[in-house]
Amino acid sequence: MSGALSHIRVLDLTRVLAGPWCTQMLADLGADVIKVERPVSGDDTRHWGPPWIPDADGGNTEDSAYFSSTNRNKRSIAVDLASPQGQALVRELARECDVLVENYKVGDLARYGLSYADLKSLNPGLIYCSITGYGQDGPYAKRPGYDFIFQGEGGLMSINGERDDKAGGGPMKSAIAVGDVLTGLNATIGILAAIESRHLTGAGQHIDVALLDTVVNFGSNQIASYFASGKIPRRWGNEHPNLTPYQTFETADGHIIIACGNDGQYRKLCALIGCAELATDPRFMTMSQRNINRDALTSALGAILRSRPSAHWLSLLAESEVPSGSINNYEQVFQHPQVAHRKMRVDMPHPNGGTIGMVANPIRLSATPVEYRHPPPLRGQHTAEVLASVLGKTSAAIAELQSDNIIETGAQPCKTANTH
Repeated sequence: MSGALSHIRVLDLTRVLAGPWCTQMLADLGADVIKVERPVSGDDTRHWGPPWIPDADGGNTEDSAYFSSTNRNKRSIAVDLASPQGQALVRELARECDVLVENYKVGDLARYGLSYADLKSLNPGLIYCSITGYGQDGPYAKRPGYDFIFQGEGGLMSINGERDDKAGGGPMKSAIAVGDVLTGLNATIGILAAIESRHLTGAGQHIDVALLDTVVNFGSNQIASYFASGKIPRRWGNEHPNLTPYQTFETADGHIIIACGNDGQYRKLCALIGCAELATDPRFMTMSQRNINRDALTSALGAILRSRPSAHWLSLLAESEVPSGSINNYEQVFQHPQVAHRKMRVDMPHPNGGTIGMVANPIRLSATPVEYRHPPPLRGQHTAEVLASVLGKTSAAIAELQSDNIIETGAQPCKTANTH
């Protein structure tokens, strides 16, 4: 069956991660996403390697694995937005699209006649989503920035990392660019809401989504505690500020996670690992008492858990009501029986040969399931196709645009030496 958004056409003027994450989500849900890239260089992340996507001959394409993670199910056209003719082409495309997503710096697209105000008159139903670091207004609106900056400014790094009183304590960013990914998801939510609103009003609207706003919002449960108590949240490493034991524990051969969310789970844990006396110790009988005396409790539990290997404890706890788990690297993740059952790996053919391993979309729709229609495209792979099918351009007109260097059609990545 057709995807849930198969009736929607999206003009994608984004690059790097937050914007492409949004448009890949829309594409996975069935939308026709037309990705506009710069001729010659394309999306910045095409060059963020190694590793590179392998080709059919065992060498490498010039496209990075990073690019492939967030650009499937899209059609790529290469257009010179710095030229008046390129700008005119994008305006023509905007007239034929339902949604436009961009992550240029505030004001940049206005210089090209491609702002929301410019395009609204051409297409009153257009939903125009702007993704920026700081938002469309305010004293920092025109500043550039990447996810790392916003993890710091938005407070996430102040609570992420090991406790300050332990070795290695200090601010730490997340290894995943959570600000980018969450902003992409927020943009997707905003676009879907605007599509639903358009069913009632017939009108599009401008959506303003910022990485800084997203990271601040992401900390809501910690911030709520700060608002209520006036106490600034701090780093807890792998511990939890309100729950004990709820952390990693060292075993004889590694580490495991044990997460007791209530007193009943704690008592079951004590019984299972052979320390029932800790369940009736007055210092540990309630969650609040365990939080107050966490160091003494985790020391006692740690001594027991270090006596046997991880597999022993995980097997013992597997059928209990005590939440527990292993700490997997990504090789182990895709060997996990549940991950394998859920088919979280998708392999797609690269246009130049070879195979691209990708992570599946986590959304499961019963009637309109996600389909993996197109692998991440080559730069400009679909320029001629889109200009002909969407705008009705003739072969002669497309050839003229190509000869004038306004567009690039069917770019083929250069081969690079196989270094791995």
